[in-house]
Amino acid sequence: MAVSQREQALSLLAAANNHGDLAVKLSSLKQAKDIFLSADLALLAAELFPYLVELQSSHEALVRKTLVEAIEEISLKTMEYSPVLMQVLLTLLSDDDSVVARQSIVAGTHIFCKVLEELALQFHRHGLVERWLEDIWSWMIKLKDTVFQIALEARSVGPRLLAIKFLETCVLLFMPDNDSRGHNTEATRSAQVFNVSWLAGGHPVLDSVALQSEANRSFLILLDLLRSASVLPGSITISVVSSMVGSIVQG
Repeated sequence: MAVSQREQALSLLAAANNHGDLAVKLSSLKQAKDIFLSADLALLAAELFPYLVELQSSHEALVRKTLVEAIEEISLKTMEYSPVLMQVLLTLLSDDDSVVARQSIVAGTHIFCKVLEELALQFHRHGLVERWLEDIWSWMIKLKDTVFQIALEARSVGPRLLAIKFLETCVLLFMPDNDSRGHNTEATRSAQVFNVSWLAGGHPVLDSVALQSEANRSFLILLDLLRSASVLPGSITISVVSSMVGSIVQG
C-alpha cells in the first residue's frame, strides 16, 4: 500500500510542479495532499516532502495558496512530520500576492495555536517535550516575529489586517487569568484551548513570564498603531480598535 501511495503521490506532485494547465496543477496538488493525510508519513515524508516544497516557487499564485492550505492541513493532522514545511510557510508570509500572504497568516495562526496546545499537553501527559515539537516551536517564534513586522510595515492592507488579528490572538493566549477557550476570530477558525495558566508548574520549553511579556509587547504594538491612526488606512484603524477592545474584554 505504501509503495502504491508513494507512486501516486510522486506522479501527482510531478503534475503539480510541471503540468501546463493550472486546473490540473491544483487538482494534482489537492489529491497529493489527500494521500499525505491518509498515508503513513513515517514512510513517505522524507522522500516526498521536498517535491511538495518545490511548489513554493510556482509562478501561479493559486498554486502557492493551495500549497499553504495543504501545509496547514498536513501540519495540524501529522505535526511531527511538518518541521520541513515551516520554512515554506514562513517564506510565503511575505509573498508578493496578497491572497497568498493572507492565507499564510491564517494558516500560521492556526498552527501556532495548535503547537502551543501540543507543547503544554505533551509535557503534562508525558513529562517531556519531544525534539520535533521543540523544532516546530522555534519556527513558530520566527513566524510570530515575521507577522509582527507585517502588522507594523506591510503595504498591503489585507495581510496587515490579519497580522493585527494575530497580535490580538497573542494577547488573549498569553495574558494571565485569561480563558481563551471561548475566543474565536477570523484568523482562528477553531476555539483555542491553550491557557498560560497551564504553565504554572513550569515547562521545559515555554516560559510563562516570557509569554506574558509577549502579550504586553503585542498590546503595545496595537497601541502604537492606534497612535499612528492619522496616517493609516481607515480599515487598519478599525481593526486595531477592534483588537484592542477584544483584548481588554476577553482578557
